[in-house]
Amino acid sequence: FFSDGRVVMSQALSLKCNVCGVQLRSVQECQSHGEATGHADFVESTDAVLNLTCVACGKPCRSETEKDIHTKRTGHSEFVDKTNETAAAIDSEKEMKKLDADMKAELGVEGSSPMDVDSNPVDDPDEEKIEPEVDAKCLAELEGMGFNRNRAVRALYHTGTDNVEQAVNWIVEHENDADVDDPLLIAKTKIKKKLTKEEAKIKAEELRKSMAAKKEKEEREMERLREQERIRSGKELLAAKRQEEELQLKRNLEARRIEKEETARAKARIKEKLEEDRIARRLKLGLPAELTEEEKQREREREEKKAAAAAEEARKKAEAGLIVKPVEKIDALRKILVDIKKTHGESNADGVTTCYKTLLLYLGNVVKAPDEEKFRKIRLDNAAYQKRVAGVGGGAFLEKCGFVNDGEALTLPRSDVDALLFNLAGAEIDGALTNPFFGVL
Repeated sequence: FFSDGRVVMSQALSLKCNVCGVQLRSVQECQSHGEATGHADFVESTDAVLNLTCVACGKPCRSETEKDIHTKRTGHSEFVDKTNETAAAIDSEKEMKKLDADMKAELGVEGSSPMDVDSNPVDDPDEEKIEPEVDAKCLAELEGMGFNRNRAVRALYHTGTDNVEQAVNWIVEHENDADVDDPLLIAKTKIKKKLTKEEAKIKAEELRKSMAAKKEKEEREMERLREQERIRSGKELLAAKRQEEELQLKRNLEARRIEKEETARAKARIKEKLEEDRIARRLKLGLPAELTEEEKQREREREEKKAAAAAEEARKKAEAGLIVKPVEKIDALRKILVDIKKTHGESNADGVTTCYKTLLLYLGNVVKAPDEEKFRKIRLDNAAYQKRVAGVGGGAFLEKCGFVNDGEALTLPRSDVDALLFNLAGAEIDGALTNPFFGVL
C-alpha cells in the first residue's frame, strides 16, 4: 500500500494449466501444450517458471522433477537457480491479440474481434452511450481499496477481467492519464462483450485447431521439400557412382595395357639376351654367327612342335573346364555395346535391339558352321546390314571379333575363328538384350 491508499500487486510471471498444473512462460507455449495434450484451461500465475541450470552441461530444467530425471540420466547433481534472472512479466492479452492477428493473416480473414476494440473509440454523437457493465464484486473491492468508481470501472473494462490484481496494475500504469477519473461512457454497439469461461474455452479450442492445421500444412510442405531433396541426392549419387565405375573401368584397361606392354618388353629383352648367348656359344665353338639353312629348318620345326604342344595343352584345359577368358577383348566388346545403347537407346531403342539380335545371329552362324564362307563374309553394301547393324555402329563390334574390313566386305579368316571368344561375346549380347539395367550403371 502507498500512503494515498494505492495498491501495487505483482504482475503475472507465468501461465498455469488448470488440468495438469504445469507452468508455462507464454501464450505460445500454452498453445503448444494444448496441441500436445488437448488441455485448454489456463490461468495467470505470479509464480515464475523455474530455471535450474546444470553447472556441468548448461541444460535448463523447468521443474524439480525434470532436474531429478536429468540427474539420474547424466549423474550431474549441481544446479544453479536462475529463475529470478529469466523471469519476465506476461501480458497474456497482448499475446492473445498477436496470435489472433497471426491466425487471421494465415487464414486470410479480415475484420476485428472484441479484443481489438480501441481503448478510446470515436463514437457517433447521436448514439446512446452508457456505462459498461463490469464485475460488481471486483468493483466493490476496488472501491474498498480507496479507488473512485470511475477509475475502477475503467480498469475493469479495459483489462476485460474479473481479477482485482490485474485491474490494480492497470490503474497504476494509467494513473497519470488525463481522463482516468472521468466517467466512462461507451456506445451500446461498441461495448465489449465479456466471454464466459465456456466461451473462452471454445475460442481457445478454435485457435488451437487453426494453429494445428497451420502446423500440419507446414509439415506437409517440409515433407515435400525433403522428398525433393532425397530424389536430387539419389540422382547425384547414382551419377557419381556411374562416373566412378567408368573411371575404374578405364583405369583397369590402362593397367592391363601397361602390364601387357611391360610383359612384351620383358620377353623381348629375354629373347635378345638368349640370341646374344647363342651367338657367343657358336663363336666359341668356331661356328658362324648366323644359322645355316639346315639349322634354320630345324629351328622352324622346333617352333612348330612347341606351338602344337601349346595348342594341345589349351585343348586339354578347355576339356577340363580350365578356360582362360580373353578378358581384355570381352571388356572392349562390352564397351562397344554400351556405347551403342547410350548413343541410340533413347532415340532408336528398337533399332538398338535389332542390331543386338543381328550381331547375335552373325556370331551364332559362324560358331555353328565355321567352314562356311558365306557366314564369314558380310558385304558392306548389303541393305540389311546397313539398316540393322552399320546404322547404329555395330560394325565396330564385328571388327573387334576378328572380321577384317577390306572396303567391300567384312571377312573373317577361317584361322581367326575363336569359338570361345564368340561364345563369350554372344553372352554379352544376350545380357544387353535381357538386362534392363545394361549400360545404366
